[in-house]
Amino acid sequence: MIEAEQLTRRYGRLTAVDDLSFRAEPGQVVGLLGPNGAGKTTVMRMISGFIAATSGTARICGHDVRREPLAAKRLLGYLPEGAPSYGELTVHEFLYFVAKVRGLQHGDMHRQVDAAVSQLDLGEVIDAPIDTLSKGFRRRVGLARAILHEPPVLMLDEPTDGLDPNQKRDVRALIDAMARKRTILISTHLLEEVHALCNRVLILARGKLLADATPAELEERSRYHGAVSFSAPGAGVARAMLERMQGVVAVEVDPLDGRVTVVPQPGADIFGEVQELLATQGLKVTEIQLERGRLEEVFRSMTSSATGLPA
Repeated sequence: MIEAEQLTRRYGRLTAVDDLSFRAEPGQVVGLLGPNGAGKTTVMRMISGFIAATSGTARICGHDVRREPLAAKRLLGYLPEGAPSYGELTVHEFLYFVAKVRGLQHGDMHRQVDAAVSQLDLGEVIDAPIDTLSKGFRRRVGLARAILHEPPVLMLDEPTDGLDPNQKRDVRALIDAMARKRTILISTHLLEEVHALCNRVLILARGKLLADATPAELEERSRYHGAVSFSAPGAGVARAMLERMQGVVAVEVDPLDGRVTVVPQPGADIFGEVQELLATQGLKVTEIQLERGRLEEVFRSMTSSATGLPA
């Protein structure tokens, strides 16, 4: 549904995207994750045909974005960074303008505009000029525009930027529902967005692809994969014994809430032994969990080494 083949974009001596290749299949929500300046927006602009690649190519449902731009764009819904629009138009006027540009037939036009307005909960601002709307509402208008023609492929650049927690939840629920019939590429720097939406993650730094994996596969790369975290009053007394336990490489105590994390050697299963030790010490454990791994730590480790910054 989305194919990028050796995509490269240079601005003079600066290489913003460097030899990027990937494929996104039907039903996938692919998170394009990276720090600011990683090249995420540039990737989306090249795939959408908004800017030309210096070399390489991109295809939407098999249509080359340079050789068949109209065919590719008919199948793509794109929410660019900042959700640009015509601010002097009302929401109603803007969405009907987009529907006409998209070539929707009269009957479909009314149905699909009404559906987009309903899905993004825009009814209360339908007659308001876009320039008068909050950032969150302008973002929702941009999403409505992107899904208006019911495309099989969506690309969303920071789709929940500027939304309050309730709006974020609603937009994420909408994206999750749409993913059953579409391929969706989401650019984000929010790890919570990856956890909430994505079944595959591409990590970029300095324009280079560092990882292409599921969130679970990335969590398995974390030093905290298989770690045991617990809360218990007086847990500090057990720290020395936990550190001497076979298969343990570190014991960390959160200075804010006192939560203890026992970090295992790679592949070591320490959960049962930790539980047994805590029981023999008579500690009243209020919460204990086996960690899958911490995506934030993996992301920081990968991108810091790529940019030369300390992890």
